[in-house]
Amino acid sequence: MPFQLNDAIKNLVPYDPIAGDFAVRLDANESFIPMGNDEQAAILAALTSTDLRRYPDHAAMKLCQAAAVFYGTKPELLTAFNGADEALFVLCSAFLGAGKTLLCYQADFSMYRFYAQVTGANIIQLPKRADFSIDVDATIAALHEHKPALFMFSNPCNPTSLVLPMRDLRRLLQAADDCGTLLVHDEAYMDFADQSLLDDIEQHGNLIILRTLSKAAGMAGLRLGFAAANTELTRALRALKSPYNVGALTQAIGTAILCQPERLTRDIAAIRQSCDELAAGLRALGLHVIGSAANFVFVQGAAAYFEPLKQRGIVVRCLGEHLRITAGSPAENAAVLDALAAQL
Repeated sequence: MPFQLNDAIKNLVPYDPIAGDFAVRLDANESFIPMGNDEQAAILAALTSTDLRRYPDHAAMKLCQAAAVFYGTKPELLTAFNGADEALFVLCSAFLGAGKTLLCYQADFSMYRFYAQVTGANIIQLPKRADFSIDVDATIAALHEHKPALFMFSNPCNPTSLVLPMRDLRRLLQAADDCGTLLVHDEAYMDFADQSLLDDIEQHGNLIILRTLSKAAGMAGLRLGFAAANTELTRALRALKSPYNVGALTQAIGTAILCQPERLTRDIAAIRQSCDELAAGLRALGLHVIGSAANFVFVQGAAAYFEPLKQRGIVVRCLGEHLRITAGSPAENAAVLDALAAQL
């Protein structure tokens, strides 16, 4: 009998980001802020001092120490990954499988479902309210009903940019604990908000937090992320990850960037200001922006403008009937608003 793909993967669709050259790219939630001379010098120094004959530090300790200082946690509670996506893949591979269940939300990061599907796990997607907010009571009921192995969601949410407040997060965390569920709180955009659960990781044995340098730090091309958890979960994550999973150059650059907190704080503030200005401009045009708590805005019912923008050399993300637009430089934001005004 010829080889056949199993049912879990034979119908998978490859991730397909928008390709091509565009004057304005606001589709991938990247930072618009260019690297300064000091950052370039720090990175160059880090690269020239890296010995590529040797395997990188398996535990990435210098990198984790720098990240712990920036995030306000302990290095022994961090595990470095080749992007937060690698952490998601490892978590799904380790804790899901046939007969296991992932609980997640509709209108959330699609890769949760993708990685879970590869394992053959059952996937339950909870709907959100009409305004895209999370129904916490309904979620708690679903946790008790299904008792999933994993419960994953992004906060602030990608793509809606809405942020769930701490009081609701702690209710969900307690419910997950009561049900024996591992809660993965994806904080990829939490640098732009203030509802992090990082202070809770040592007190909870069912909580893993994901962070990334792709967004606020402007290092999307570096592919570097972290998982934060208590000592028991961290020990398991470090055992589960691939040997030497974060390259020596990535560790060196990441450490250099994280050791410049003033620059990162300044850039985060500038990105937040850009996002607020973009949201205000879109609302002034009569468009329905439902969130701006990250480095992008979610524009409800605006999909009809995707192709006209693209024809003008501006690419954003189209998600069903809606648009997700990354906050850009003043010139990029102006280009989007001018192009939309011409269509309205």
